[in-house]
Amino acid sequence: MFSSDLIPSRLWEYLIATILIILAPGPSVLFTIARAIAWGRRAAVATVLGNATGMFLVSVLVAVGLGPVLQSSKPFYYAVQLLGGLYLIYLGYAAIAASKIDAQSMTSTEGLKPSIITSIKNGFWVGVLNPKSIVFFAAILPAFVDQEKNNVTSQLLFLGLVFAIIAFISDSTYGILAGTVRQWLASDLGRLVFMRRFGGSVMIGLGLFTIASAILTA
Repeated sequence: MFSSDLIPSRLWEYLIATILIILAPGPSVLFTIARAIAWGRRAAVATVLGNATGMFLVSVLVAVGLGPVLQSSKPFYYAVQLLGGLYLIYLGYAAIAASKIDAQSMTSTEGLKPSIITSIKNGFWVGVLNPKSIVFFAAILPAFVDQEKNNVTSQLLFLGLVFAIIAFISDSTYGILAGTVRQWLASDLGRLVFMRRFGGSVMIGLGLFTIASAILTA
C-alpha cells in the first residue's frame, strides 16, 4: 500500500510519541468530552470526525510549507524542534494552571443540542486551531522523517495521516466512554481537573523530550 521509501525509519518511535500526545487530554479531547457530557455520544463522535479532518488539513499545510525548507536547511530543522518543544512546555503549564476553569466549562450544557453537521463543523475548527496539533506537526513530526531522503514532504504527509487516524480512534473512544458515564464525570469536577493536569504534564514531558532530541542530534 505504501512504498518502503515513504515510511520513515523511526516510525515506531513516532507512533509512541503520537499516542502519548493524543491520549493526553488537550483542547480536542476536552472539547469532545464536554460535548459527550452535554449532548451524548453521537454529538461527541461527530465532533471527533470534524476534528480529525481539521488536524489532517493542518498536517498537509505544514508538510507542503515546511517540507522543502526542512529538507534543505539543518539549522532550521533543529530550530523548529527547539521552539516547538518550548511552546509545548508552555502549553502544558497553561493547561495545569487553568485546569479548574476548564473543568467547570466542560460541564456546561447551555444552548440547544447541535446537529450532526454542526458538531462536525465545530470539531473541524477546533482541530484546525488546536495549538497542540499545530506544534506537533510543525516541530515534532520533522524529528521523525529521514532527512537524507528526497521525499521529506511525502513523509510528513504520511505521518500526518497516521496521526489523524489514531486521533480519530482515540478521541472517539474518549467521546463514547464520556457519553456513557456522563453523569459520573459531571458529578465530580476533581476528575476533570485531574485529566487536564495529567494532559498538561504529558505535554511538558514531550516538550522536554523534543528539546533533548534536537540537542543530542545536532
